Amino acid sequence: MMTIRDTNHSMSVKRRNPWNWIPTLYFAEGLPYVAVMTIAVIMYKRLGLSNTEITLYTSWLYLPWTIKPLWSPFVDLVKTKRSWIIAMQGLIAAGFAGIAFFIPTTHFVQLTLAFFWLMAFSSATHDIAADGFYMLGLNNKEQSFFVGIRNTFYRFANIFGQGILVMLAGWLETSQGNIPLAWSITFYLMAGLFLALTLYHRFILPHPDTDIKREGLTASKLLEDFLKTFISFFQKKHLGLMFFFLLTYRLGESQLAKIASPFLLDDAEQGGLTLSTATVGMIYGTIGVIALLLGGIISGFLVSRDGFKKWILPMALAINLPDLLYVWMAAATPDNP
Repeated sequence: MMTIRDTNHSMSVKRRNPWNWIPTLYFAEGLPYVAVMTIAVIMYKRLGLSNTEITLYTSWLYLPWTIKPLWSPFVDLVKTKRSWIIAMQGLIAAGFAGIAFFIPTTHFVQLTLAFFWLMAFSSATHDIAADGFYMLGLNNKEQSFFVGIRNTFYRFANIFGQGILVMLAGWLETSQGNIPLAWSITFYLMAGLFLALTLYHRFILPHPDTDIKREGLTASKLLEDFLKTFISFFQKKHLGLMFFFLLTYRLGESQLAKIASPFLLDDAEQGGLTLSTATVGMIYGTIGVIALLLGGIISGFLVSRDGFKKWILPMALAINLPDLLYVWMAAATPDNP
């Protein structure tokens, strides 16, 4: 028998059609991630930083997503998940604007990195709130239905960021003849887009009755529960084998991810392929991400048919073996895109 609370929750969700906010929410989740992890690499390369500097500076920017489980329990202590989403999107918009403003300045490296750090922590916190809000804003049937939708729009953010925005920056580089200005304009556009998303979600996100601060929670109680969970994890069987797999199955890709774009952009004298910014945006950002979408569909079908155990090793090889293509390209330096 449905309780009054269940009825109120259903009514609060029905006030907003999920199609009005799920696609935009997960597009907003994906764009800052791709900006920090990929667009930043290409931007710094075009602004004259060395490959060593780029990999050192931008690799650290992944840290907030790595350690976000450490502060995710405390999101429930302050405000609602809806409030966190709106606040973090506002900070991300400010981060994009700050990067755009300081790109043409003398100390652009230090200043833009500071705003990338702001955006990385804001985006990681936004992920926590958005994924939690997804569970509160939809019933079980809707959650199952929109899993594929939310993942698709997250990938669209990848295509838009790595592909369209990088191609736009490349076109501006050519048309304006001013690389810093081209990237500054690109980031101002991202700031404007995110400001629009913030205002849109401020009015369109539903107000689930269950999206409330958890009563009776304290920081000490959360810390105690976290420590218990942490300790229980290290009591699992075959922990060494588990860690070995987790630390190695993406080892090749993790090393390649930061250096792939600089390699494609570098001159032949430096061992690169001398591709333009727009070409990198098309090949690496658009075609690559579309292939990623297809791979996700195929892998989902195979795992659902045969089980994860059968496919875990072939899929780990599928991630790492294509890296050999970059080894060949580095040796052969082909000139045909």
